[in-house]
Amino acid sequence: MASRSPSQRNAHWFRSTVVYEVVPRSFRDANGDGVGDLAGVTEKLDYLADLGIGAIWLLPFYRSPWRDEGYDIADHYTVDPSLGTVADLDRLVHEAHARSIRVLGDLVTNHVSLEHPWFQEARRDRASPYRSWFLWSDTAKEFSRSRVIFRDFERANWTWDDVAGQYYFHRFYAFQPDLNYDSPEVHAEMLRVARFWLGHGLDGYRCDAVPYLYKREGTRCQSLPEVHRFFRELRAMMDAEFPGSVLVAEANQSVPETVPYFGDGHEFQMVMHFPLMPNLFLAWGEGDPRRVRHVLRATLPTPNGSAWAYFLRNHDEVTLEQTSDDEREMFLWLYGRDDRTVINGGIRRRLAPMLDGDDASVLFLTALVLSLPGTPFLYYGDEIGMGDRPDIADRDGVRTPMQWTSGPSGGFSTSTPDRLVRPPVIDPKYAPDARNVADQASRPGSLLSQVRRLIAWRKAHPAEAVGDDFSRSNGEGPGVLAFSRNGGSTRTLHIYNFSRDAASGSLRLPRALEPAVLEPGPGEASWTLAEGRLSYRIQGRSFAWFAASTGPK
Repeated sequence: MASRSPSQRNAHWFRSTVVYEVVPRSFRDANGDGVGDLAGVTEKLDYLADLGIGAIWLLPFYRSPWRDEGYDIADHYTVDPSLGTVADLDRLVHEAHARSIRVLGDLVTNHVSLEHPWFQEARRDRASPYRSWFLWSDTAKEFSRSRVIFRDFERANWTWDDVAGQYYFHRFYAFQPDLNYDSPEVHAEMLRVARFWLGHGLDGYRCDAVPYLYKREGTRCQSLPEVHRFFRELRAMMDAEFPGSVLVAEANQSVPETVPYFGDGHEFQMVMHFPLMPNLFLAWGEGDPRRVRHVLRATLPTPNGSAWAYFLRNHDEVTLEQTSDDEREMFLWLYGRDDRTVINGGIRRRLAPMLDGDDASVLFLTALVLSLPGTPFLYYGDEIGMGDRPDIADRDGVRTPMQWTSGPSGGFSTSTPDRLVRPPVIDPKYAPDARNVADQASRPGSLLSQVRRLIAWRKAHPAEAVGDDFSRSNGEGPGVLAFSRNGGSTRTLHIYNFSRDAASGSLRLPRALEPAVLEPGPGEASWTLAEGRLSYRIQGRSFAWFAASTGPK
C-alpha cells in the first residue's frame, strides 16, 4: 500500500513549507556506479529534514534516453533503471513521509521522447491509432506564430521524419515530439499517468511547460483556454481522489498570462513566479528594489489559498523571455560576461557564481524568497554556495554532482571523477574541497548554517505561513524594501537594503500590537522601539527580520 503523507489532512500545507529541488542523477550515488539514484536521495533525507525542508521536488525519474535530463520520457510508467526501481521510489516516499517531508514528481505533459513506443508506432503507420497522438504536416507551415523556444539549438518547430514521411511538431528539442491534446486518447492517458504515480504516494506534481499543450492556427499557441480546461480537470481529479495533493505550474509567461493559472482557486495551487525572478537579480545589480516592488504590486495577493512558488535558480538557465530588450542587455552585462554561460537568450549559471561567490549576497536573496508570501523553492547545493561548469554543454553545467564532503568526487559517489554522470566542479573557489556539506554543517557561521537558521525561524513564526497578507511599509529608506506579514497577534517585519549605502527608516507597527514586544530574527540592524514605531539603521546590502507580538496590557 502506498505511503500517504499528512497532505490528506491539510490541503494548504504547501503555504508553510520550503521545497527543495533534487536532480536525482546529481544528488547522491548509492550504488557506486557514478550516477545518482533514488536510493541516494533516500540516504540524504535526514540532511534535508535537518535543513528544515518540508517537501522535495524530484526531476523526472521515468525511463529516458537522458538527452534532456529525463524530460524526454520513453516510458511514463517505469522508473529508469539507472535510478533504481519502482520499489526504490516507494521506499523513498515512505521514508520521506516518515520525516514529514512530502514528495512532488515532475509531470511532463507536453511532449515525449522520439524513442517512446507511442511515437515509434505513430511514425511507422499512418493508420495507427497513435498517429493522432502527435501533430503532423506535409508543409511545416502550420502554427507559424509559435516561437522557437530553444533558439540556440532548433531553427524551427517542425522537423521532417523520413519514417513517417511527414513533418512532426515539437515546441522544444527535435527529439521531443509534442503530444496532440485534441486527441481525447492523449487527454485521458495523461490523467492515467498522473493517477499512477499519485497512487504510489506522490503528494503532487510540478507540471512542465504547461502553456503549450494546445495549438491553434493564428495564435502564439500558448496559454490558450483549452490549456486551462485540461488542468482544471486534472486538479478536480486530484482533489477528489488524492486530497491534499498539489499542482505547481511552470508557466514562463507575462504577468497577465501567468496569474490566470491560479484560476479561481480550482486550477494550480502554486505557480512558479517567473515574472519576479529576473527582476530580483536586476534589482540586486542596480542596488534598487523598485522593480521588485512593482512586480509584487502586480501579482499579490493570490486567489483562494493559492501561492506563488518563488525561486532564484533551478535546473534550467536563468530565462529572460519576459524581459525587455534593455533589461536583457542590462542582465547580460551584470551576469553574463562569460560568453559560454549565455544560452537561449538567458544565462546558465548557478546562484553563487552569479553573485561572485559572495555568501552574504546569496544569503540576502535567499532570505528574501523565504520571507515573501508564498512558497520558496531552493535548488540543491545553493545552500552551500555550489559552483558550476560553464564548459559543459547545454544546461548540464548547473547540474553537477552534489558536494557532500571534500575530495575529488565530493562524497557524491565512491566512483572516481572520470566515471561520474557529470564532471564535478573544478574551480578552486567552488570545488568540493572549498564548499561541501560536512565542512559547513560544523561551522555556525557558514552559509549552510545560516540558511538553516532562516528556515527554522520561518517555521517558528506562523505569520510567515498565512498566505498573501503582505503589507508594504511606508517608512522605507532609499534603496530599502520593507514589508510585514500578519499572523493575528504576531506580525513579522522584514527590511532589505539593496543599496550599497547604509539606510535609516521608521516603520509604524499596527495599533493592535501596542504595546509591542519585538524579537529580532536573522540578519542585523540597529533599532529602537518607541511609541509603536520601529526606527532602524541598516548597513548596505543587508537585511533584518523581526517578530512583533502583543506586549503586556
